[in-house]
Amino acid sequence: MSNTTTRVRTRFAPSPTGFIHLGNIRSALYPWAFARHEQGDFILRIEDTDLERSSQEAVDVILEGMKWLALDIDEGPFYQMQRMDRYKAVLAELQAKGLVYPCYMSQEELDALRERQMANKENPRYDGTWRPEPGKVLPPVPTGVQPVLRFKTPQTGVVAWDDKCKGRVEFQNSELDDLVIARPDGTPTYNFCVCVDDMDMGITHVIRGDDHVNNTPRQIHIFEALGASIPVFAHLPTVLNEQGEKMSKRRGAKAVTQYRDDGFLADAVVNYLARLGWSHGDDELFSREQFIEWFDLDHLGSSAGRFDEAKMRWVNAQHIKALADAELARLVTPFVIQAGVSEAQLNADDRLVRIVALFKDRCETLVDLANWVRLFYTDAVVRNADDEAKHLTAEAQPVLDAFAAAIDGLGDWSKDAIAATIKAVLKEQGVKMPQLAMPVRVLTLGTAHTPSVDAVLELLGKEKILARLQKR
Repeated sequence: MSNTTTRVRTRFAPSPTGFIHLGNIRSALYPWAFARHEQGDFILRIEDTDLERSSQEAVDVILEGMKWLALDIDEGPFYQMQRMDRYKAVLAELQAKGLVYPCYMSQEELDALRERQMANKENPRYDGTWRPEPGKVLPPVPTGVQPVLRFKTPQTGVVAWDDKCKGRVEFQNSELDDLVIARPDGTPTYNFCVCVDDMDMGITHVIRGDDHVNNTPRQIHIFEALGASIPVFAHLPTVLNEQGEKMSKRRGAKAVTQYRDDGFLADAVVNYLARLGWSHGDDELFSREQFIEWFDLDHLGSSAGRFDEAKMRWVNAQHIKALADAELARLVTPFVIQAGVSEAQLNADDRLVRIVALFKDRCETLVDLANWVRLFYTDAVVRNADDEAKHLTAEAQPVLDAFAAAIDGLGDWSKDAIAATIKAVLKEQGVKMPQLAMPVRVLTLGTAHTPSVDAVLELLGKEKILARLQKR
């Protein structure tokens, strides 16, 4: 960083309790970009302490999604369940210092307390019954009850921080009750584990969703109790779905890996997601390298970003257009194979790069591009019914017959020779270009909307053209 010698260390700490979606992955993108911009370290930590809801399948989607988006990590993944001994050791230290105490209040007692508080129009909160204080007599310890461990929250003053997204944030300590930091079985809770992890891993900047804002004052108190440095916080505004609701799986959000399978480019998704909460002037399209160069925490947005798949498709289309033809051919190959073309067919000649170059301006995704490429290697063509009815008319038949005969006799198979043949047929038949080009397009590629006819036909090859012209 420009104003300190401390090496920047950021982290992404997802819970594997559901498939990671684009709203989640943005909380990985920003700390990754900040670490790269500052030449620091980016750490991946899997917060898997919710044993009932965590799954290996969800972990796999996290790892696959980050690998696809090239959000490379410097350390990790670390798993919280593998650090339980460390958490319990730190708990014991805090308990020995008198900063943690056992609480024997049962869940039933706690529920009854909250009901009374709500009836009195008070905020429901733990009342400190078991908190030890000088001169205070605690209730008798009930038999057969395993206590929770609570953290002794300061009861006066203010806890505050300067948030990189929200500005100055303050909480009155009197509004915070004593947090449970270990369950009756001794398992530490989320807020405590996070602080121990961030302390041990030397995290300097915590960049995460604003649903964690209410956890932050609790965590600052724990950091202080541990004698740890308090990181810089940036609580990112929520990502909304297209209906204006918080993005979530149950509201239709797709797993990140689904966009990979749907033919989106990783760099395009990074470009689009970067703009959902951060900006660099009016720049909408930029490379990964530009994003890293430009990214800072001073231009994070403060309002929620709304996901728009149509806009993301547009961004993807622009990245497809800008990609070098050979690289695009490499990326589209698995999709072409999935569409029914064998690897042997693709390797039989050098047409793929040229086909890609011809059609990439028309495609939003690699799947779209693969569907065009497939037509040059397979025999099956599905015609658009409306185009067929409009262009494959009785009047078109003699023109098509003349064109088929001219193509069949063509010796020099080049784009220029095909263009000259088309002109000759047009002159001979006394028709204009659309009267020949449109039905030829429908017969050869299934649609009246294609790039230049001579370029398409040159790449398609004489044999396939004649076969498709015969199927009227």
